[in-house]
Amino acid sequence: MSQRNNLLPNIQKNFLILLLLLLTSLPGIVFGVSRFSEEEKENIRIYQQKSTAVVNISNIGVNYDFFYRPVPSESGSGTGFLINDSGMILTNFHVVENASKLIVTLSDNSQWPGKLIGTDPNNDLAVVHIEAPSGLYSVLRFADSSDIVVGQKVLALGNPFGLRLTLTTGIISALGRTIEARNGRKIEGVIQTDAAINPGNSGGPLLDSEGKVIGINTAIIGAGGSVGIGFAVPGNTAKRIIPDLLKYGYVRRPWLGVEPIPTVYLRRLGLDIPEGMLISRVVRGATAAKAGLRGATRQIVVGRYQVPWGGDILTHVNNQPVRTMEELAAQIETRKAGEVITLDYIRDNHKESVKATLVLRPRS
Repeated sequence: MSQRNNLLPNIQKNFLILLLLLLTSLPGIVFGVSRFSEEEKENIRIYQQKSTAVVNISNIGVNYDFFYRPVPSESGSGTGFLINDSGMILTNFHVVENASKLIVTLSDNSQWPGKLIGTDPNNDLAVVHIEAPSGLYSVLRFADSSDIVVGQKVLALGNPFGLRLTLTTGIISALGRTIEARNGRKIEGVIQTDAAINPGNSGGPLLDSEGKVIGINTAIIGAGGSVGIGFAVPGNTAKRIIPDLLKYGYVRRPWLGVEPIPTVYLRRLGLDIPEGMLISRVVRGATAAKAGLRGATRQIVVGRYQVPWGGDILTHVNNQPVRTMEELAAQIETRKAGEVITLDYIRDNHKESVKATLVLRPRS
């Protein structure tokens, strides 16, 4: 009897050893995803849930062969993402620029012809439509990009170098950057990130840790590849202009209707003039004309130059200084027609202030 009792601890010990060996040899089966950190789990979840909203956009242009016959060819590709169940896709303007044909590839590899609905070169954004059934894709939602902070985690989805549905992660490196759009206009308030963004990522979503869109990846610094500095147009900018793109095909922007000259240039000529924007001409019927602003009344000669003179000097819009074209555009073009603004200006060495109602820029 005592011998039998002595065998029990050995049997139990051997059983525990075998069980331990089994558990350690099959971690994926027994433990499931517990081998992943909490952050990794979130990355996996976001990729699995959100990547079906991300598409590849091929821009088919037209080249000519030796005999000057038109030959369709892919002139570039980029990324986009679906923003509603009607098949509307947001992407970069430069992804679809000059396209004679657009081919959209969904996450299930099905391909659909894309129709260009609207473009905004000033913010490098565009909307494309496909007739695919909504069951083939998911839709991304926007977060409030005014709430983001430097150091916050971000995730970028896209198709870099033509590689489908790639996820990269990083943080927000800086806010409020200014970059130049393809048409030379300045895009204000841009997000800078160190998430790897490469050619082909353009137009893809920059997501927060909840999988919501805070930006649209649009540019990188570096020759052909990411060096840890990427830029994204803020999601709030996209939210503001998407309704116009869907309804009109372009963004209806208010305008001041002046031809201004930054006085910093005139001061370099030796003119004693306050800092601001000298108004050389006011367009009839525009916001400035309705507010009573005055353009130049004569020309004066300064050295080799003829300078418009006698016009008002615009110094502030809604208490914000306007010293450059970019500062003036940021105060006017980010607003809506019908909005009332305050213009501070100098006329005949006297400070003046006037309320003005913004009107739409005519569509040329």
